[in-house]
Amino acid sequence: MNSTPVIGVLALQGDVREHLIALAAADAVARPVRRPEELAEVDGLVVPGGESTTISKLAVLFGLMEPLRERIAGGMPVYGTCAGLIMLADKILDPRSGQETFGGIDMIVRRNAFGRQNESFEAGVTVTGIDSPVEGVFIRAPWVESVGAEVEVLAEHDGHIVAVRQGKALATSFHPELTGDHRIHELFVDMVRAER
Repeated sequence: MNSTPVIGVLALQGDVREHLIALAAADAVARPVRRPEELAEVDGLVVPGGESTTISKLAVLFGLMEPLRERIAGGMPVYGTCAGLIMLADKILDPRSGQETFGGIDMIVRRNAFGRQNESFEAGVTVTGIDSPVEGVFIRAPWVESVGAEVEVLAEHDGHIVAVRQGKALATSFHPELTGDHRIHELFVDMVRAER
């Protein structure tokens, strides 16, 4: 059996191309996912950054909201960055009107917690399971306010949780796909491979 996992990138909005490149560099077959039938063909999924309210609306529009919730609840490995972290949260502290999430991680998140676009920054982030700090790019980044008992906190920055894992779901507040450091994508590809 081919051990190379097929990993989709939710291609509704955000850093789709950068995630496809990072996943390919991490030894996965990477594909954009826009329709339920494309979702059905992947072993795992990356939910990229962008604008979480827009991703929520487009997921409903493209008929992906319920299939995504079902696949995530059913154990499909999933990785969310920035807005993707928000989309994987079971609860948003300050949701926009009508905003929905896919769920999958027992956490409460705060949108745009690190500030506006012009307050974006880069910082070294020490992530559990990765031997040296990764360069985190924080762009209107959320943080995790609190987590449930099943959630492992993988990283903090300035006293705030910025990376978590619960079972087969991984999420970071920052954008590793923008740095050329593919170690978090490699961690996710290993999670997907372990499920095949």
